[in-house]
Amino acid sequence: MKYQENIKAFKNLKKPKAIIFDWDNTLANTWPLITKSIDETMVYMGKEPWGEEKVKGSVHKSMRESFPEIFGDDWEKAGEFYRNKYRSIHLGIELIDGARESIDKIESAGIIQFVVSNKVGTTLRKEVKEVGVQDKFFSCIGASDAEFDKPAQNPVDLALMGSGIDLEKDEIWFVGDTLTDVECAFNCGITPVIYGDEGFVSSTIPEKIYQEGRNGSGPVACFFDYGSFSNQAFR
Repeated sequence: MKYQENIKAFKNLKKPKAIIFDWDNTLANTWPLITKSIDETMVYMGKEPWGEEKVKGSVHKSMRESFPEIFGDDWEKAGEFYRNKYRSIHLGIELIDGARESIDKIESAGIIQFVVSNKVGTTLRKEVKEVGVQDKFFSCIGASDAEFDKPAQNPVDLALMGSGIDLEKDEIWFVGDTLTDVECAFNCGITPVIYGDEGFVSSTIPEKIYQEGRNGSGPVACFFDYGSFSNQAFR
């Protein structure tokens, strides 16, 4: 099995005191919404639409970091169109299968939960409220809430403020699906955990990274369904 060592690393993790989740396509299934919004933005800006495969392999940075690379000086115009399009459809989102049950079990176990996303903070919090899990998280921090976005440590510091959780002393998992999430965990000195979509690790994460970690830290822990995730969190 391709990810055997990563699954083994997941099974060997210590029980966490806190778990930080990414939102898009880690807890919430938003690929269809993101793809539709990106493609319509591309057409609006006179570019070819990407399609879901390219979107999945490209989208992981915040808008204020990624859009200037794509649209140059017109990035703010593109960003406004994208935000308006996404906001017109985003409240139809659903959680990934098993995610809600895991969130409930984690809460019952006394493990503190957070969300740190590269989605604009106001939009993120609307979605969290829309699916009815806003009371499960100590805080939900999105893009532009802190001075810098993921993979910088700033949004994590903001999320943990007042929680009593210590990055240096406590066992903390950072659960996400893209390279930005893994890099953010490494930058914070905490444990990265990859959620694999449909049995595969995101193509944004180089094989060398998920196989070897950073500076020889070893295979990055991976899981591919929330049943196994919640069982491991309480081991």
